[in-house]
Amino acid sequence: MYKHIILTSGRAGTKSSFAAIRTDYQIVSDRHGSVVVLRKHHNKLRKTVYKEMLRGINRLQIPKNRFYITKSPMEITYKKYNTTIYFSGSDGIDDTKGIIDEDKPIKLVVLDELTEFFDDGEGEDELANIEATFVRGNKAGFQMIYLYNPPKNPNAAVNLWCKKMEQRPDCIHIHTDYRDVPVDWLGQDLISSAEAMKAVDPKMYRWTWLGESVGVDELIYYMYSSRNRKRPEKGRTYERAYIGGDYGQQNATTYQAFGLDVYRQKFPGLGEYYHSGRDSGTQRSPSEYAQDLVEFMNELHEEYEIKVFYICLDPSAKGLQEEIRRATRSLPEYGVLIRDADNDVALGISRVQKAFVFDILSISPKQENLDRELGTYEYDKKSIEKGKEVPIKENDHSCDALRYAVMTAWRYIKQWLPIEAEKREYSADIARKEVEEDGYI
Repeated sequence: MYKHIILTSGRAGTKSSFAAIRTDYQIVSDRHGSVVVLRKHHNKLRKTVYKEMLRGINRLQIPKNRFYITKSPMEITYKKYNTTIYFSGSDGIDDTKGIIDEDKPIKLVVLDELTEFFDDGEGEDELANIEATFVRGNKAGFQMIYLYNPPKNPNAAVNLWCKKMEQRPDCIHIHTDYRDVPVDWLGQDLISSAEAMKAVDPKMYRWTWLGESVGVDELIYYMYSSRNRKRPEKGRTYERAYIGGDYGQQNATTYQAFGLDVYRQKFPGLGEYYHSGRDSGTQRSPSEYAQDLVEFMNELHEEYEIKVFYICLDPSAKGLQEEIRRATRSLPEYGVLIRDADNDVALGISRVQKAFVFDILSISPKQENLDRELGTYEYDKKSIEKGKEVPIKENDHSCDALRYAVMTAWRYIKQWLPIEAEKREYSADIARKEVEEDGYI
């Protein structure tokens, strides 16, 4: 029996389903063995691995009344043997040390989204510590299962660790993708989603759906082309628009505006404001930039009859944010909602790429500076060689503003991607909740 099992796949490779069934089967088949399921962060447990283990019980067709199922603490206990599945994050060393079961030794440790242990934790050292914690007291039969979708970069730390583990006689690495799974299990809609990406961007398809580490292009938005450059439709109006803003004193300050076209399921660029103190030789204060934004919104409102503007700002630009709040306190013709943009760079880039690939996002000819930056925005070559993708922080202000707008509007955009029905339903629920909180339907 292998002690270490590494499961990798692209999307819908069913590795999580296998791990859930294997975990549930452990506590119902072995009266002497419990399980620990770990993710790097506590706050991601309930909607992911915990939910998956409950699905596994259904797939095994075992009545749920044979288990004690609790959310606080998150545990699933098989009543007959008193064997338990424990769920925990690994934010610190004490998180895992307190789980040791003296009566029912931990026979199985499942580590989900393993990449997080390398990106946000101590990587190989942390995994070794987890193994040492739970292997104690086991005479035989102890296993660890690791699950992750391989990063694009072959030099990513988790990929290098996997290659190293493959050399061990007590380790097996199994890679699957959606093509290994019966169509009846996945549904034709999911297969069509994969084929749609394959047609428009084979490289992203190979990474997303086949789980291949395809390498990282230095040019970040390599998929951006003439098909993404479009003039907004004449006469079209928008209920809401999103304006991403990146602020600088010496560097450029820019506002990039996009309309939310729910009917056509598009996110078209409408226009931009751009001012560089260094290039123009003229510095502007935050209050002046706030007034410039009001004038910019007035123009957009007049042309597109926009009812609500979402201002998505660089989270560090608190001074500008306060000036905008003052300048927009009493605007009778449209509403303004100011948001701290989510500044997760890697996630934001990934989302913008998807919006380009599936022709949801377009750039207006009026967005000249954004168009220019999209053609030059690159990863630092040395960072790629080290297994990390870090964008070069030069001439990136418009690209940052674009990312802020997409991240803020993502609750809608993600529903327009060709994704699984279940994820679509979940996205719709989140979107409704957030719209209700905003006060605009």
